[in-house]
Amino acid sequence: MKKTLILLTALILFIPSIVFPDIVSFKVGYFIPRAQYDNPDDNLWQIEFDQMDFTKSSFQNTNFGFGYEYFLSREISIVLNISGYNKNKSGAYLDYIGENIEGYDYAFDYGEGYAITHTFSVSITPIQASLKLTPMGRKYKIIPYIGGGIGIYLWNVYLRGDMIDFDSGEWFYDPGLDEDVIGYPIYYADAREENRISIGYHGFGGIMIPVANRISLEAEFRYNFLKAILKEGFEGFESFDLSGYQISIGLNYWF
Repeated sequence: MKKTLILLTALILFIPSIVFPDIVSFKVGYFIPRAQYDNPDDNLWQIEFDQMDFTKSSFQNTNFGFGYEYFLSREISIVLNISGYNKNKSGAYLDYIGENIEGYDYAFDYGEGYAITHTFSVSITPIQASLKLTPMGRKYKIIPYIGGGIGIYLWNVYLRGDMIDFDSGEWFYDPGLDEDVIGYPIYYADAREENRISIGYHGFGGIMIPVANRISLEAEFRYNFLKAILKEGFEGFESFDLSGYQISIGLNYWF
């Protein structure tokens, strides 16, 4: 609900400006999470990549955005931008299979059993304010620009499904191997950081190419920087890196 109210507020703030704006933009982009870490043992991204059968590239995804640009001068403008990123990925543990023993589920690193799976989900909705510099003005066939600024980032992280408790192993005798083997309890998890809000930063650069009297095409590279604190469903993990690179193309309408 908090996320919805903030988005509606942002759109309401845009409406008066759209009556006589300078540029409105519609963009299609591709978001690439940075997903870096300091300590791999305490980093949620890296633990998922190490244990599950998905990788960092599994969380790349397309996104859409809307922007409004107000010119302060021939070279300088203020830009308000809203975009969104969301990715759900279901996967299985790489080196473990599940077995039910006397009504309880355990994970073993050998044998035949069932896949131990869960879903990891990340969503980010930045509402960004930027200062944009167009050093050559706006009267050329190719219009380069750079910029950067600050933003309010609405984000969610979810993990749902089977988890292995590697801190609570139990020993079982396996008659086939004629030795004791260790099994780890499996439990169902529904951990979440829901409707969280953080402050982040961004920088960008690109070009606009006029194709008609009031229309131009745009190609842009943008970097978003945000390290969020996990404190609800993932307490004890280090800061979660929600930074990422975004490549986008857009259509601009000039008023």
